[in-house]
Amino acid sequence: MSLALVPGSRLVAATHNPGKAVELAALLEDRFQIVTAGELGLAEPEEPETTFSGNALLKARAAADASGLVAIADDSGLCVEALEGAPGVHSARWAGPERNFARAIDLVERRLDERGLDDRTAWFVCALAVAWPNGPVVVVEGRVDGALVFPARGDKGFGYDPIFMPVGGAETFGEMDPAAKHRISHRARAFAALKAAVF
Repeated sequence: MSLALVPGSRLVAATHNPGKAVELAALLEDRFQIVTAGELGLAEPEEPETTFSGNALLKARAAADASGLVAIADDSGLCVEALEGAPGVHSARWAGPERNFARAIDLVERRLDERGLDDRTAWFVCALAVAWPNGPVVVVEGRVDGALVFPARGDKGFGYDPIFMPVGGAETFGEMDPAAKHRISHRARAFAALKAAVF
C-alpha cells in the first residue's frame, strides 16, 4: 500500500470540533474533499491515552475503519510548565462537555494563582495521525513554545488561543490573523512533518 495522499480524494477529518476542522482544511490547502466525523455521524471515541500521539492515532484509526476512508486526526493541547504539563492531553476536558474554553482559561489562571506560581512558560503540542482503513497509520508531532498572558486577549482562533503568546510574538494566538498563526502554530509544524511523510 502506498503511504501517499492523493490530491482531490475524500478525506475524513476525525473531529467534532468545528474550529479544528477549519484549521485542518486550511493546512491541507484545499487539496482534498474534507468531510468531518461529525458530518458522517461517527461517534467520538474515548481518549484514554496518556500522549497526544496516542490519542491522535486512536481517533484516526476509529474514523478510518468506520468510514472506509482515509482519516486524519488531531490531538492537541496546552501544556503549562508550572502546572506540571497540565492541562495537556486533558485540555478539552478542562472545558467540560459544553466545550466552554472561557471556563477552562479561568481554571488555568485560578490554579496558577492558588499555588502562587508566577512562571507563565507554556507550549502547545499537536499530534497529527493519518490512518488508512484497516491499514497503516502515520503519526507526527509539532510544538510551539510561548507564555501565558492574562487577561485573555483576542477573539480569533479557538480554545486557549487568547491566553497564549508565542516566543518572540507581540500578540496572542487569539489576536493574530489566522493566516499568520497558521504559519507558526504547533499544528502547522506537525503538518509540515506530515506533508514530508505522506504528500
